[in-house]
Amino acid sequence: MCGIVGYIGEKNAVDIVLDGLKKLEYRGYDSSGVAVIKDGRLQIRRSIGKIKNLEESIDKNYLKANISIGHTRWATHGKPSKENAHPHTDSTKSIVIVHNGIIENYAELKSSLKEEGVEFKSETDTEVIAHLIKKHYKNNLFFAVQETLKEIIGSYALGVICKDEPNKIVCARQDASLIVGIGKGENFLASDIPALLSYTRDMIFLENGDIAEVTANRVRIADIENNIKDRKVKNIKWDCVQIKKEGFKHFMLKEIYEQPRTIEDTFRGRIYPDEGRAYIEEVKLSKEYIKNISNVYIVACGTSYHSGLVSKFFFENFAKMHTEVDIASEFRYREPILNDRILVIAISQSGETADTLAALSLAKSKGCITLAVCNIIGSSMSREADYVLYTRCGPEICVASTKAFTGQIAALYMLALDLARRKENFSKEDLKRYLKELWEVPAKIENFLKQSENVYKIAKKFAHKRGFLYLGRNINYPVALEGALKLKEISYIHAEGYAAGEMKHGPIALITDNMPVVVIAIKSRVYKKIISNVEEVKARGGTIILIASESDKTASDKGDNIIYIPDCDELISPILSVIPLQLLSYYVAVILGCDVDHPRNLAKSVTVE
Repeated sequence: MCGIVGYIGEKNAVDIVLDGLKKLEYRGYDSSGVAVIKDGRLQIRRSIGKIKNLEESIDKNYLKANISIGHTRWATHGKPSKENAHPHTDSTKSIVIVHNGIIENYAELKSSLKEEGVEFKSETDTEVIAHLIKKHYKNNLFFAVQETLKEIIGSYALGVICKDEPNKIVCARQDASLIVGIGKGENFLASDIPALLSYTRDMIFLENGDIAEVTANRVRIADIENNIKDRKVKNIKWDCVQIKKEGFKHFMLKEIYEQPRTIEDTFRGRIYPDEGRAYIEEVKLSKEYIKNISNVYIVACGTSYHSGLVSKFFFENFAKMHTEVDIASEFRYREPILNDRILVIAISQSGETADTLAALSLAKSKGCITLAVCNIIGSSMSREADYVLYTRCGPEICVASTKAFTGQIAALYMLALDLARRKENFSKEDLKRYLKELWEVPAKIENFLKQSENVYKIAKKFAHKRGFLYLGRNINYPVALEGALKLKEISYIHAEGYAAGEMKHGPIALITDNMPVVVIAIKSRVYKKIISNVEEVKARGGTIILIASESDKTASDKGDNIIYIPDCDELISPILSVIPLQLLSYYVAVILGCDVDHPRNLAKSVTVE
């Protein structure tokens, strides 16, 4: 949500900032802007809509400079408009800032500043910060930012430049991601890794309370009281090629096809099927603590919440641990009963999801052991949690999550098996069998993807329907939820996911021949139950799209629209059964001409509440 990029060095700063902003488009935005210091003056360009609109408004030769900050905005305070777009300045146009986050006390601060004669040009909370910095400015930008932050309540990632100090960028973070990229004779600023990978892989992940002074040759970090902070430089292994489309029409399709590799990357070096051993080195819980865990809470939002619902089955079936799954925004406000015998697992692709971070902090404050499952090294959650389990999925650019979902399921499947092994309540033969199931998943997905043309034909047949119903049972009920979410996200078609056993408690009233019903009916312990639900739909004239096991010889009797997936054990099946649903939503959106990678009103990382 929103994106910040900054540069200081010898190169043309505007080119680098615009390039970085394009690589952050997946975060979601409705306007963009850049600012430079040139010949002792601030120059700003802002535009609503896509970054190409901003580019068209810029004379790059005129704006050629060695220092620049840029921003993509996702509206919170104030409608999408040129006036509300970042960067924002103070009244004298000597200070300019970009900001991600929400200033909770901006109304009081704005009222006070107005009483002092300050005139505001926008509806944003961000402009307040620019005026406060100017108020405190006494020829020392770093000090002015420090003093300003003492007055602010809320979340922020800030980039600030001043025309009177054209050799530095001052930045700060609190509950919003911000990274300093380290170069030779140049340094960078960004909200996320992909913006910088073309220029450097050496990065400093700022922590809450950090304020950094960035020049072309130096980075100095201190806190609000000027205590110096030593932050380590981390080398990022991601390849720049990973964030390019590589011949795919959209990032979403590329990321769907990457899943065999990302799942394998997630389990490589962590599972040994021949030995019957899962070993998650990063999660060093003692045997005594594991045996004393009373229950597990999983907290997450959106797609990560669905992966948590799937994972509940792993912890209860394998590790025999009572497990509850909560939407993070509900968990943090419902006074959950927490103590030091509860393991809280927070799931987030970015590791920056605001509600999930707040839920994690609440759990820590109550003495719980906390574990973050995330994809981004150095993210806020990875630093906040007691333990971190990385999914190794590489950058996920499309707003609609695909490979992160299957990576999270794979990671938590391994963790549950590892806990079962360490509790000594699972036989080695069972461990071998279940680990082998995960080991074989990448090849099975690859084989299925070779037959994706069948999914396209079904998508073409039903793309213009106004609504879909998704049904699943047991461990595939969360997959029904995820399939419906994907269709809603990128095609804007209303879709609902339901537990199939609940169909007679309401959804059955919706069934007509104009309402396609997607049913996950793979071979499982509840197969006969869900086939009964299929018959109920057919009896009422409903149209079925069936996800079936390839060895199911009777599936063809259930309807004409069948997508076969490879046979597998029921407990690993969500990783396979979700693939056709991802493809179905993708193809429907493409057929309808939707912006697949950047669906309207959505942001990749929801970093504000």
